[in-house]
Amino acid sequence: MRHLLIAIMVALVAGCSRPGGTSDSSDAAGSGRGESAAAVILNGAGATFPFPLYSKWMDVYNKAHPGVRINYQSIGSGGGIRQITERTVDFGASDAPMTDEELAKASEPILHVPMTLGAVALTYNVPEVKTKLRVTADIIAGIFLGEITRWNDDKIASENQGVKLPASPITVVHRSDGSGTTAIMTEYLSSVVPRWKEKVGAGKSVRFPVGLGAKGNEGVSGQMRTTPGSFGYAELAYAIETGLSYASVRNMSDNYVEPTIDAITAAAASLSAKLPEDMRAFVVNAPGANAYPLSAFSYILVYREQPDKRKGKVLAEFLWWAAHDGQKYGPPLHYAPLPADAVGRVERHLKTMKAEDKVLLGSL
Repeated sequence: MRHLLIAIMVALVAGCSRPGGTSDSSDAAGSGRGESAAAVILNGAGATFPFPLYSKWMDVYNKAHPGVRINYQSIGSGGGIRQITERTVDFGASDAPMTDEELAKASEPILHVPMTLGAVALTYNVPEVKTKLRVTADIIAGIFLGEITRWNDDKIASENQGVKLPASPITVVHRSDGSGTTAIMTEYLSSVVPRWKEKVGAGKSVRFPVGLGAKGNEGVSGQMRTTPGSFGYAELAYAIETGLSYASVRNMSDNYVEPTIDAITAAAASLSAKLPEDMRAFVVNAPGANAYPLSAFSYILVYREQPDKRKGKVLAEFLWWAAHDGQKYGPPLHYAPLPADAVGRVERHLKTMKAEDKVLLGSL
């Protein structure tokens, strides 16, 4: 089921599952756990980046396992980190890994559990251009810095020879809220363009020199859709669902690559051996001929020590299901499944979740 993206917070119902269990109704009926899981409510908040996929997961999961309600508010990665730190939710969600400073503010150790892989698309609304545009990191930085102000600028024209570009002005659109999507984009530019690193830097919230701000991936996509001549960035699923054009980006191998499932997977695979055990890493500017340079993990953030054994077990089991059976729902919604190595690390993380000094998932 394809979900239209909406700029509102939503609450979806979901249910509990045994680790690695199937998502059909026969599993729910045969598990013998319906009574023990009844009336459990989990609240989460955070990234808009994975929201279409999380919505799908919760819809499928609930149909097979009624009785547990999971409320998820799509408020941005910054909000997700803030709320999990303040313990106002049972889980947070972020596309940007928490910094050491952010982790230090938490009362207990927080686990980063990768759930999926996505891509930040460089989107544009130029009705006169029917051909997919090509951009480089230098062009992207130049536009967001206000150095490149018209679509027929020489730098854009040189990468798109044969394309008739209009002389119309470029309207920049960026995120106004604390955003993992912004963190991915600015981390990429900071790693490739020295003047961007010096003038703006990387982070979930940065001061853009020019442009219009909009809240959430849905807000940016909506603003761009109604603004001819605009240029911005959004998670790939939002760009596709709203019908926005998006550019091919030149990668480390000097190849122009579109944000496809294969290109996202190639980026993650090229860096898998270098990923730290805690999985806190950006998958930007990855090596490899076919790697898309603005790829990223999206994380669920949970406390290792859960304050409520019953709720903690339900949460751990849902995340186990999402990392296994749930992965097949990613590609139709333009998210790449986790590589096998990443799934193994997710398993190790989830097996450390405890409550009352007891491991929640048992020995698997």
